Amino acid sequence: MSILVQPDTKVLIQGITGGFGATHAQLSLEYGTQIVAGVTPGKGGQVFENKVPIFDTVDKAMNETGAKVSAIFVPPAFAGDAIMESVDAGMDLIVAITEGIPVADMMRVRSMMEGSHSRLIGPNCPGIVTPGDGPESSGGCRIGIAPGYIHKKGSVGVVSRSGTLTYEAVWQTTLLGLGQSTCVGIGGDPINGTSHLDILKLFNDDPDTESIIMIGEIGGSAEEEAAAWAKENCNKPIAAFIAGATAPPGRRMGHAGAIISGGKGTASAKKEALKEAGIAVAETPSEMGSALANIL
Repeated sequence: MSILVQPDTKVLIQGITGGFGATHAQLSLEYGTQIVAGVTPGKGGQVFENKVPIFDTVDKAMNETGAKVSAIFVPPAFAGDAIMESVDAGMDLIVAITEGIPVADMMRVRSMMEGSHSRLIGPNCPGIVTPGDGPESSGGCRIGIAPGYIHKKGSVGVVSRSGTLTYEAVWQTTLLGLGQSTCVGIGGDPINGTSHLDILKLFNDDPDTESIIMIGEIGGSAEEEAAAWAKENCNKPIAAFIAGATAPPGRRMGHAGAIISGGKGTASAKKEALKEAGIAVAETPSEMGSALANIL
């Protein structure tokens, strides 16, 4: 079954007429993703690539196409409003690829989402991929910017704060012949929609997911919280990697949430928590796949 998105999931793209949105909309269409609508205010009535109708509003696009998932490829200054428009329309899942959304805007998004049924992945994330059965696992559902060809339908669930490390874990599990059930890049911003723990719970309940790779970074306590839950509740093998072991304390690194403060959120503390929970910890990115294979 995989999690969150399936090959028949209907997707709309907010910002489909922008250069970045258009490029990845085309790649997702080629992968087999069911992109049924685009949304760009003022461009309703146009058609993308002679097949995807464009609407002025998310609400109208949903009502006419049945889309349940939205991908956000909107510039940072407007991305918060785009997310809130999807929440207001009742989208089941919103995947915000945009990087650099103002923190104040994300605070408003978080407030609006409380009590709604919508789930947000991101922002500042690579998105989500559920591989399909076709050549190079085409025929699945690719939402975001992940390279589709590295995926292979299989049994490993991948959840990560880092985009590039997500791709590394995917490629390693593909080469090992394990493949992936679903790959979720949750993003590294301090205010985001979905945590490691949220995804671990979904993978734990998913019959198609037999093992898990969890990739974290310095900063915050999300990985420790996920490890504590997994120790008591998860019945599937987990391998993990924590990025940022050499980061100087107090210095903000690539992701907005990747900062060590007050002695908390260090790579060593996170690794110890993971090991205490019985999770296999890879010491380098190149060992993520082998760390999982060794415990299977």
